[in-house]
Amino acid sequence: MCGIFACHNHPDVEKFKPTALKLAKLVRHRGPDWILCHERLSIVGVDSGAQPLVSDDEDIILAVNGEIYNHRLLRKGLKKPYPFKTHSDCEVIIPLYKEHGLDTPKYLDGMFSWVLYDKKLNRAIAARDPIGITTFYIGWSSKEPGTVYFASELKCLHTVCDKIQSFPPGHVFDSATGQITRYFEPTWWDGSRIPQKPADLKLLRETLEKSVRKRLMAEVPYGVLLSGGLDSSLVASIAQRETLRLKKLAEEQAATVNGNDDEGLVGIGEDNKLRTKTLMPELNSFSIGLPGAPDNEAALEVAKFLGTKHHIITFTIEDGLNALSDVIYHLETYDVTTIRASTPMYLLSRKIKSMGIKMVLSGEGSDEIFGGYLYFHGAPSKEAFHEECVRRVKNLHLADCLRANKSTSAWGLEARVPFLDKEFLEVALNIDPQEKLIQGERIEKYILRKAFDTSDEPDAQPYLPDSILWRQKEQFSDGVGYGWIDALKDAAEKHVTDEMMRNPKPEWGDDIPDTKEAYWYRLMFDEHFPPHCASTVKRWIPKWSKQTDPSGRAISIHKAKYADA
Repeated sequence: MCGIFACHNHPDVEKFKPTALKLAKLVRHRGPDWILCHERLSIVGVDSGAQPLVSDDEDIILAVNGEIYNHRLLRKGLKKPYPFKTHSDCEVIIPLYKEHGLDTPKYLDGMFSWVLYDKKLNRAIAARDPIGITTFYIGWSSKEPGTVYFASELKCLHTVCDKIQSFPPGHVFDSATGQITRYFEPTWWDGSRIPQKPADLKLLRETLEKSVRKRLMAEVPYGVLLSGGLDSSLVASIAQRETLRLKKLAEEQAATVNGNDDEGLVGIGEDNKLRTKTLMPELNSFSIGLPGAPDNEAALEVAKFLGTKHHIITFTIEDGLNALSDVIYHLETYDVTTIRASTPMYLLSRKIKSMGIKMVLSGEGSDEIFGGYLYFHGAPSKEAFHEECVRRVKNLHLADCLRANKSTSAWGLEARVPFLDKEFLEVALNIDPQEKLIQGERIEKYILRKAFDTSDEPDAQPYLPDSILWRQKEQFSDGVGYGWIDALKDAAEKHVTDEMMRNPKPEWGDDIPDTKEAYWYRLMFDEHFPPHCASTVKRWIPKWSKQTDPSGRAISIHKAKYADA
């Protein structure tokens, strides 16, 4: 990941420059490899991708956060040859803009947010990836009516802007008109249009495999986040298969070319050549939890089955409670379920980065696409089920994508999410929701599980053990140890009184916390951010249930449900 801070059309640039540099430093944690109002974490084009990127004629300047997976195809498909200065996957945005203008983001396959400045036209263009995997904000100041600000994180903007919003995913901004318009128009966008296609399990499997392979584009050591749940385990399984395939290919080619000298390994990297043999290590997998946590036990089972080099990280309740304020500072939200899950992920990311890993694959998005949360058991119809899936996918940038991006970026780590690939979404969200309904023998995410069930395929190597492939959904904040959420509730009781609950802050308006835990998080949020920042936050509440707690254990069908559920 990288960090962007940009300002267009400021009335006094020279006077503002020292402030801009200070604000840019607030996102230095996102990418410690470079700074110039853009904090870079080098993943592709490590030695030559310093930003901002500048066009050959120096008329176009670009700051990018993210990864463009189809950059090689885009380079080859340009109408006019372009003198690229770097190997960076992001530089292709410049010649694309020269050829396609505002339509540029339509051609990009990846996760990204970027700001491009066209000197000749005094025009700023900004765009965000279709789902909002990378965090991005836009802001304005009433003191400078013609000025617009952009940043990867809220903390860069709230001192200079009195109006801030999360930059909408799948949209592009044009300073020439001041308009933000949607460029991403998939067939599934209208949730009220109920698809009729039967599930093609083979296509579902192949598309996810393709998505994972695509996200192994890296020139740095990478790993996988492995909770032991279905989603992260599938990603880990596919990544391990691809890693072993590439390693075998590299060894065969090295033996042919260099007489068994493995310095000639061929695999991932520019022009399919690895620059060092360290880029083909065994796959590292990581899990975190309290001692005896369900996720750590399941993750270890998966890791042994797959043969990954697994790292179990344990944390204490005190560790988690001590990190809460820092977590909320980095997350920039007060949503209960996001904070619960982000704290272990934040602690885990610190450990991963300390081991020299810069990029990890993660399993976010699957529960939204397939209706995997346990509250989906209560969906009254397939139509309601599908509409909720689409709504949740559209709001991922305010929840799980935000968590994955900011929890990892806090330590200069990048998280990639294969389930949110455009092509995979097009396949998975166009399946008749009748096949996703949780009923009879069909547990949550049945068709995804079935797509990777090789029990009826002779001589096929299983992707996962049956105990994992058919494991009940466990939300991450529960899976790290059931004592974690219980401890958070107990701590909130000590910090928030009944009197405080009866008299919330007037500036909170109608957004009143409904539990002491939520109230406590809002207080910590307010310590870091002024009231106008609350406009960027959305609190998540499950549907089709009387529960007020977003934990999976609040659902009566959960095997370890709360006693009062």
